[in-house]
Amino acid sequence: MELRFNDAERAFRQEVRDFIARELPAETRERMVAGKSPTKDMVVDWQRKLNAKGWAVPEWPQEWGGPNWTLGQRYIFREELQQAPAPQPLAFNTNMCGPVIIEFGTEEQKKRFLPRMANLDDWWCQGFSEPGAGSDLAGLKTRAVREGDHYVVNGQKTWTTLAQHADWIFLLARTDPNAKKQEGISFLVADMRSPGITVRPIITIEGGHEVNEVFFDDVKVPADQLIGEENRGWDCAKFLLGNERFGQARVGASRERIRRLRAIASTESMDGGKPLMQDPDFARKVAEIEVELKALEMTVMRVIASEAKRKDKKPDPATSVLKIKGTEIQQMCSELLMKAAGPYAWVDGDPDAEGANEVDVAPDWAFGLAGVYFNWRKQSIYGGSNEIQRNIMAKAFLGL
Repeated sequence: MELRFNDAERAFRQEVRDFIARELPAETRERMVAGKSPTKDMVVDWQRKLNAKGWAVPEWPQEWGGPNWTLGQRYIFREELQQAPAPQPLAFNTNMCGPVIIEFGTEEQKKRFLPRMANLDDWWCQGFSEPGAGSDLAGLKTRAVREGDHYVVNGQKTWTTLAQHADWIFLLARTDPNAKKQEGISFLVADMRSPGITVRPIITIEGGHEVNEVFFDDVKVPADQLIGEENRGWDCAKFLLGNERFGQARVGASRERIRRLRAIASTESMDGGKPLMQDPDFARKVAEIEVELKALEMTVMRVIASEAKRKDKKPDPATSVLKIKGTEIQQMCSELLMKAAGPYAWVDGDPDAEGANEVDVAPDWAFGLAGVYFNWRKQSIYGGSNEIQRNIMAKAFLGL
């Protein structure tokens, strides 16, 4: 069963597939098929190809480089990138800070930042979470004090994804310590080369360097790098988080993982020598994920249609549904891939490394599966934990 698209949208899907097949480097695709994150150079190279095509910022207005696509085309584009799989345009630039600057920034800020964001001339990161302010983001302690033509920022951010690559950071800081919890917060952008900014790696459970701590010690941020109004940064944050949670549905990515799972389970044998897909219990679990994914896909389409009709700029609370189900499905996929690997799941590292597989301890596809499985446990926590998302839905839909 496929969702219905018109002839123009189906032709557009083929155009996107042809472009990816022609332009995506094989090395990038192979790395992503293996479940590994693309390198920084791979992401930059691919986004610049998309930007040259006019496809790097699908959600932006045409004035700032957007392609003026229909909602259906945007959905198709995202889905095809995920299914390929190919790197997504860097979300911090294109889906988070960019839309905030478009919505709340000055014309000068738009001209300064947006073209470089789209072409990934500047790599951005997100400075929201703190050691004492994760899901309870309004509890942040980082301070920004206005002194003449600049702010002085002091504090600490944590779980800052890919900050080791970043040229710029967008952050929330408390500018009025006497205001109520969700008030008195401002949205600032800062050059990562500013004196007083220190980045320290956090090594994740599988040994990867994906997240970081970022420290601000008397960092001077020019006042013209305040986005929106002082003490109204919570409005920017809510707007940004709605966009972030929408992107976490990742329907195409889950479809690609299920396709890979089916291929592996059709060749790997269980104890009796038959392919794993012939095991009724395993086949039932695969079918359950596919049903859940189809329901999620249809919910995404309903949210897209709802967004098109909304007159206000408030995020649709239904994005919390997409965040919860999207991350749960991705975790279910990683669990079944581990089950399909069986005793091979313990194998770690890179199958192409020298001497890695000299005695054929495992097939190449099994290398690193355990690392992906453990790393993906975080998906139900970041972007606002799934427990917090359920509270949002209870309040928005049930009035609790």
